[in-house]
Amino acid sequence: MSNILSVTKEAQVSSRAPMKLTALAIAISGALSGMAFAEENSKNLDTLVVEGQQVAADANPYAEPDAPYKANRMSDIKYARDIAETPKTITVLTKDAIEESGKTDLESILAAQPGITLGTGEGGNSFGDRYIIRGYEARSDVYTDGLREPGLITRETFALDQVEITKGPSSTFGGRGTTGGAVNSVTKKASLDDDFSKLSGTLGTDNKQRYTLDTNKVVGEDSAIRFNALYSERDIPDRAPADEQREGFLLSGTHDINPDVSISADYYYFRADDKDDVGNKIDRSTGNIIERDYVGQKGLDFKKSEADIATFTVDAYLTNNLRLQNKTRYGETKNDYIVSNVHSRFANSHRQFTGWQENEYLGNQTNFLWDGDLFGKRNTVVAGVEYAKEDVDAGNYSVNTTNSYTLTETNTNNNLWQGSYARSAARSMLTLETVSAYLSDTVTLNDDWEVSGGVRYDHFDYDMFVPAYSSRGNNYPDTNYQFSDGFWNGQLGVVYSPWEHGNVYATWSTSSNINGGESDAATNCGYGGLCTDADGNYSSADPEQSTNYEIGTKWQLMDHKLLLTAALFQITKDDVIEDNGDSYSSGGSLNTGKNRVRGVELGLSGNMTDKLSGQVGVAVMDSETLASYNPDNVGRPKANFAEKSLYAQVKYDVSSDFAIGGAMTYSSEMLGGQPDAGTSKDTVIRVPSYTVYDLFATYQVTKNFDLRANIQNVTDEDYYTAIYRGGDIIYIGDARSISLTANYKF
Repeated sequence: MSNILSVTKEAQVSSRAPMKLTALAIAISGALSGMAFAEENSKNLDTLVVEGQQVAADANPYAEPDAPYKANRMSDIKYARDIAETPKTITVLTKDAIEESGKTDLESILAAQPGITLGTGEGGNSFGDRYIIRGYEARSDVYTDGLREPGLITRETFALDQVEITKGPSSTFGGRGTTGGAVNSVTKKASLDDDFSKLSGTLGTDNKQRYTLDTNKVVGEDSAIRFNALYSERDIPDRAPADEQREGFLLSGTHDINPDVSISADYYYFRADDKDDVGNKIDRSTGNIIERDYVGQKGLDFKKSEADIATFTVDAYLTNNLRLQNKTRYGETKNDYIVSNVHSRFANSHRQFTGWQENEYLGNQTNFLWDGDLFGKRNTVVAGVEYAKEDVDAGNYSVNTTNSYTLTETNTNNNLWQGSYARSAARSMLTLETVSAYLSDTVTLNDDWEVSGGVRYDHFDYDMFVPAYSSRGNNYPDTNYQFSDGFWNGQLGVVYSPWEHGNVYATWSTSSNINGGESDAATNCGYGGLCTDADGNYSSADPEQSTNYEIGTKWQLMDHKLLLTAALFQITKDDVIEDNGDSYSSGGSLNTGKNRVRGVELGLSGNMTDKLSGQVGVAVMDSETLASYNPDNVGRPKANFAEKSLYAQVKYDVSSDFAIGGAMTYSSEMLGGQPDAGTSKDTVIRVPSYTVYDLFATYQVTKNFDLRANIQNVTDEDYYTAIYRGGDIIYIGDARSISLTANYKF
């Protein structure tokens, strides 16, 4: 069993600096408390040697040395054991796997993963990254460095070491929501080990250009700063003038106050200025897909995201076996968009989807980690408290089409619009405060058996003001929605390891979510917003409850450079809050629904041979609506749900300098609709199945200079990723693109 914190200082390893650079050192017994003897050791200049292996100074600190597609550990200290010893399905996308895939935004990376599909910006949901994990909405279950990330925005990968995807209800670790799982992005941190810099430039088809910088500077013996920067722009393949432009940076710093206490801080700045492509038309009566050109208008269409997020962390080793970690985050995000669409239900018109959202977030998380012997057994105890406050204002844009030309499906000129637009006042103002406390323990009973358990309590205060408005011929007065509640969640797991390289496990976990838990949806009940029953009640709704049962096995082969996983799972969501058929209204039925997802998931990550490495995932799932206020829904499957999905990315080292690789993404067809609403199997509104292939090659020209070529969608497959269920939109996947990246280290 791995150690997360050494029990005695005598078990320390010899260098404090390497422990900050590589996760293997964190996983080795005694690594963390070795910080007490840091002043006795010297730094390595260019590489770190761990058990005879050389690790680049800018390597992912959580990955297995010499197996960069395999992560050893989660970044969050609430996970007490290595991934291979944690009783839960966890997929980690390492920095090397992400970079070599050629994908650069989090949405496209996650969309390829098995068991994950994409949602759309429908029903008041902002046009931003929206994920569905194992059939359950997860757009609010996105974290960065273990803290919930504010706002529904565009997310980039230039400053990430890895992306961690936990599958199944996870409220014990993540709080409210997390029904299908959660996504945690792990940022690059300043390192005390060495100075290093990496400059990357990419040129490609569709006017693509992308430049990144990653530089780390050690200041004195106790401080370091790291700077990551990005500028990127491209046309959407075969859909210009739809395009994307991104810029941002992450500035981080760390300082050792003494051998046992360190502080760190970072500031993340990001701006995205895109023209979103709503895709092709789908005939709602026949299901036929009708191809059309991009209809966005110059001077009108845009999708802009902004993020300004600051985080401060204190990490202290209070005793030989007690660690304290405190994180504080303040962030502001913005998301604004106007997206044009020629809509069949409004023929000969120019219809737009518009919206804006501003999110202000304050969070603080304190964790105590104790690792020691209790009653003759090793215990790893995590206790913590968390406070979070979100202020979310949202509204629309008013578009004046006077003096504008009419668009039709045969007249898609992108330069016809001559009107004006203005930002409206907020249509909803939400404040959500949450106070949480949690406790978990992982107990090593003997060499073969380990058990873990945890509980968490979340108490929230919900306050949303909706100013008077008119919609669909109805007038609504000023309304204030206020309520408070709390809920308990738990987790139990057991790991049996009678073999040297493998184990089997069983786990049970729960999650809860509140009425109106999707902060971007306001009072659009059918899209996760606040719901009221026929009498106007909303505060009497119980939290939605989800329960997960999972059995699985994990094996570490090839000298721990290859991880194989398999799991059978069942997620049941009860007390589901349903809409009344009009997803845009607050009217609904409280706690009347129930649905279930069953499935199997297989995974592989790491080195299959000395030359062949990869990451492979397969998910086969089935869904069913078990109860609903509408009896017609019972027995129906979930929407936006792929029953079969696969992602395989492999790399073969032809020589020490040259490697080739590729990826395959497969998804079975999906029914259009809302994830928690049963959808008729007879519907013609479907996303067709698809298979997409990518290729890449890398060449190490010199010690400090390398090249990488990527071809995305090699066969130029026409494929689709999601359906906007209230209209006739089907979103298009990217056409073929080619790029060449040069990396220079200095």
